[in-house]
Amino acid sequence: MSTNYAAVSDILALGVSLTPQQQASAEVLIEQASAKLRITAKKYGKDIDAIIAADSDYKIVVKNVTVQAVIRALNSLSDTDPAVSQTSQSALGYSVSMTYFNAGQSLYFLRNELKDLGFMQQTYGAMEVYRDDSDDQRH
Repeated sequence: MSTNYAAVSDILALGVSLTPQQQASAEVLIEQASAKLRITAKKYGKDIDAIIAADSDYKIVVKNVTVQAVIRALNSLSDTDPAVSQTSQSALGYSVSMTYFNAGQSLYFLRNELKDLGFMQQTYGAMEVYRDDSDDQRH
């Protein structure tokens, strides 16, 4: 069994209050988030455990990413209204449209979190649109 990158106490230390039910859920979600982060790192050719062993600051960032993902998942499982990212309303015929942050109630990492971990990096490239291949064959 692989190590978890965070603990329930890390969530509580941020001032997030959890019921006993949520604490039990958080333990499972931390294990899942840690495994998912390890798999994501492998997709980008990184050995996250080796990087953590070599850099204590990186370990803190990994813990933060894990905790934030778990908090998002816990918020989507709560009995209160989930966070809305976009709302639209109309009049007369009255219509309401809402888009939720975590509508599928799944565990996920944000792009900026993956960038902070060095998994996603900006790449650039160019292609010569007007290049004539016959120019290469001139002597």
